[in-house]
Amino acid sequence: MQMVKDKRSLPRHVAIIMDGNGRWARQNGRPRTAGHREGVKATRAVVECCADRGIDILTLFAFSSENWRRPQDEVTGLMSLFIEVLRNEVDSLHENGVRVNFIGDRDQLPSGLRLGLKEAEQKTAANERMQLVLAVAYGGRWDIVQAARRLAVAVSEGKLDANTVDDAVLNKYLSLGGMPDPDLLIRTGGERRISNFLLWDLAYTELHFTDTLWPEFDSSDLDAALKFFADRERRYGKTGEQAAASAKSSA
Repeated sequence: MQMVKDKRSLPRHVAIIMDGNGRWARQNGRPRTAGHREGVKATRAVVECCADRGIDILTLFAFSSENWRRPQDEVTGLMSLFIEVLRNEVDSLHENGVRVNFIGDRDQLPSGLRLGLKEAEQKTAANERMQLVLAVAYGGRWDIVQAARRLAVAVSEGKLDANTVDDAVLNKYLSLGGMPDPDLLIRTGGERRISNFLLWDLAYTELHFTDTLWPEFDSSDLDAALKFFADRERRYGKTGEQAAASAKSSA
C-alpha cells in the first residue's frame, strides 16, 4: 500500500480501537496474556508510524470501562502490563518528542498505575512532535456523564449560566476537550461497532474497519486506513459542491 504523502490529505487526529489480542492468542495456541504482549509490540510500531507520517494526535482505546467485567486474573495481568509498559516505554516516547496524556476514570485504577500515568504526563508535557492519548478505564457514556456533572456544579456555583450551555460549552468538559475531534477511527479485529468509545467526539469521524487482528496490524494496514481517509469526501451536512468549494478556499 502506497503511503499518503500530502499532509493535507492526512487526518490530524486518528483514534484506534485495538481489538483482537485474545483471538490472536487463541488462533496461535497461546494464553491471552501472550496476545496482550504482542499487542504492545503492535502499539509501539503504530505510534512510531503515526509520528513518522505526521499525525498530530493518536488516541488509543487501551482499556474500556466494560473491560472490568473480564476474568479477574486477566484484569490483574493487564494492570501489571500497563505499569510495565509505562516503565519501559516512556523514556523512548519522550526522546522521540511524543507527549502522553491519559483519559478515563483514574479512581478505578491501582495506585501504582495512577502514579505511572501522572509521571508519564509530567515528563512528556513539553513535547510537540505528536500527542499520544491513551484511554484507560474509559467509556463514552461515562465521559458524557462526568462532563454533565461538572457542568451542573459550575451552574450551581454560579460560574456558568445554564442558558449559555451549548455543544461547544459541553465539549470543554469532556475528556478530549480542547482537542480537535478524531478525523479517522480505525477498529481492528473484524467488529463493526464503536463499543462506547468517544461517543460525542466521533460524530463526524470517518470509520475504517479491518479484519486484521491488532497484534498483526502493521504499517501497511495503517497506510490502507490513511488511504481510505484520503479518498473520503467530508461534507459535514453540506452538499458535495459546497464541501469541495470550502476545501478549495482553505487550501
